[in-house]
Amino acid sequence: MKHNLDKILTIELANLPTPIQEAKRLAEAIGLSKLFIKRDDLTGLAGGGNKARKLEYDFSEIVNGGYDVVITAGGVQSNHARMTAAAARKLGLDVKLVLGGPDFEIAQGNLLLDVLFNAEIRYLVDDDANTSLESEMKRWSDELLIAGRKPFVIPIGGSTGLGALGYVKAMEELSYQCKHGNVQIILGVGSCGTFAGAILGAQIFIPDARVIGISVSRTAEAIRKRTLELIEESAKLINYKISKNINIECYDDYHIEYGLMTDAGKQAIDLAANLEGVLLDPIYTGKVMSGLIDLTEKGIVSKNNPVVFIHTGGMPILFSFESELGITLNCKKIYK
Repeated sequence: MKHNLDKILTIELANLPTPIQEAKRLAEAIGLSKLFIKRDDLTGLAGGGNKARKLEYDFSEIVNGGYDVVITAGGVQSNHARMTAAAARKLGLDVKLVLGGPDFEIAQGNLLLDVLFNAEIRYLVDDDANTSLESEMKRWSDELLIAGRKPFVIPIGGSTGLGALGYVKAMEELSYQCKHGNVQIILGVGSCGTFAGAILGAQIFIPDARVIGISVSRTAEAIRKRTLELIEESAKLINYKISKNINIECYDDYHIEYGLMTDAGKQAIDLAANLEGVLLDPIYTGKVMSGLIDLTEKGIVSKNNPVVFIHTGGMPILFSFESELGITLNCKKIYK
């Protein structure tokens, strides 16, 4: 089908293509015939993650537009904020972050890395509502404009029609790596950009695929609405005509308040670590894996058709959840 994806300018930030690995032991434990993990946690930018693909499109616009400072927002453990800060530093740009969430004593996980990248941070204590974060980004942008700067605001999660093209391209990449018919693609959904790109990309490059989203924050209804908006934006950018009845399949039963770990998520983290040596995180991928396990048990995900789990990263978050994960040191000390 006709599209102009390759005509959209990008700037290299990620190590691509990322590998796809079969997870035989985990598949057996879940009850799947075949399970593959698409390792987008290995994109390489500041610890890796899915946001690197989106930022290749966003930062092309930033660099070519002559902007000198980048502003974005997210929760205290935002993977997007961490990777945006890294990309800005790599390209010689100033970076400002608006973050929100519970108060804290020390910087851990992604926040520690934000500090390491010397990002200037405004922290909205006990407030991670998107409207508050967006309002503060707008206020900061206006201040910078008055000061003679040229700021570029990247929305929360980097979820724009342009950024979502990163996952349209990812599905083209996956089409070369996974030749199985009727593949089921499982991924997490927060700000909807990755999900939108995956659905559009699958329609173009893997038309027999079924894309299934697992929400980490929003209701399925809100996700479907926002995802469709992004799909339409992305399709317009690449001059692609989408089908009228595009299917947006999403489940919202596997999260509680955003940023909190679930019991099922912790179990999924332990399972992936001990069976495959793969690190999932408490806020995103652990919940997505718990969703995959439950949907398989319920027969919503077919046990007979192969599954590709998109690992979107988030490993630094583990280092801010020591107490919640119940980590105890299994170590015999020998003194000499």
